[in-house]
Amino acid sequence: MPIVDGLREGVIRLAREAAAEILAIYGHDFAVEEKTDHSPLTAADLASHRCLVDGLRSLTPDIPVLSEESRDVELAERRQWRRLWLVDPLDGTREFVKRNGEFTINIAFVEDGVARFGLIQQPVTGGLWHGDARGAFRREGDRDVIIQTRRPAVAPLRVAASRSHRDARTQAMLDALPGAEVIGCGSALKFCRIAEGAIDLYPRFGPTSEWDTGAGQAIVEAAGGAVLDPQGRPFRYNQRDILLNGDFLALGDPTQWERLQA
Repeated sequence: MPIVDGLREGVIRLAREAAAEILAIYGHDFAVEEKTDHSPLTAADLASHRCLVDGLRSLTPDIPVLSEESRDVELAERRQWRRLWLVDPLDGTREFVKRNGEFTINIAFVEDGVARFGLIQQPVTGGLWHGDARGAFRREGDRDVIIQTRRPAVAPLRVAASRSHRDARTQAMLDALPGAEVIGCGSALKFCRIAEGAIDLYPRFGPTSEWDTGAGQAIVEAAGGAVLDPQGRPFRYNQRDILLNGDFLALGDPTQWERLQA
């Protein structure tokens, strides 16, 4: 199923509605619960989840929706899903709790394991990025502006990494990139910055979930970049019994991958 203009605009409308739900809670005091994996959960996560799941089911009744806040779905059931929506209703709940604005809504359309369309919305700024086979775009008002990764990526590379909590493998990669500029950026916004050419590299060592990366991968690929595992393979979705990803590199210039393995 191609993402035709009517469907694309419907998903953008839903993302904006979910952003409004989040901001209505963001502006007031809110409680923070802890999920079984020790990640935080707020009323904003759940309000956005309900808005997006109900909206996508209404928009495409025949396509299942897999959200971070959905019930667990066994592989046997998911295997029947050739197409699905992959949703993170509030990516960066820790950023939401800190009130720094660097949290997003992520929506990906997956077909045969491939993220064919991605949308990332930043509620606080209103920033919205989307990408598919037509290309990658930043929505400005009611029009789309084409965005592209920086190719070729020349030194010094601009790398998305935490300034204060940096794991040893990320530090080792930075040490191997003399003069690399470290840029702090929360949630899936890193993918958007790569797609716009503002960041060249986002190394991630440690687990993420499929709803964390699906939308970002679609946008980065549409802009000319790549999201690759340590074997140089692009991520595929809804193919395994668990929904956790392994390590990856998100690259604005895919030709950098081999050099980074040296």
